[in-house]
Amino acid sequence: MTVHRILIIDDEDDIREVAALSLEATADWTVYTASCGRDGIDVALEQKPEAILMDVMMPEMDGPTTFKQMQQIPAIAGIPVVLLTAKVQGVDQRRFAGLGVAAVLFKPFDPLTLAAQISEVLGWQD
Repeated sequence: MTVHRILIIDDEDDIREVAALSLEATADWTVYTASCGRDGIDVALEQKPEAILMDVMMPEMDGPTTFKQMQQIPAIAGIPVVLLTAKVQGVDQRRFAGLGVAAVLFKPFDPLTLAAQISEVLGWQD
């Protein structure tokens, strides 16, 4: 089983914690976390995760803005980003898809299947 390295960027402590625990417990992945987009960029540069799971709605710098900034930094521009959102309207989905993110997953997520969902959208075969 491959030990993947993933960064979770979410301003809600409980969401970040549940996601991290679920990925560590169900898939044995190495998880890094950040509570805002700016910190997330720093952690991504430092840790070079294989993927980033990022909340859409965050204060100061939201997920799409953070993603756009990451695309300007060659060292991390190639890291696939999966957005996590509670917004399920079609117009939002199309806007997110237009950004060039790898996928959009919806809150509330199932902690038991989160790793499988991420693996599936990123094409990770374990």
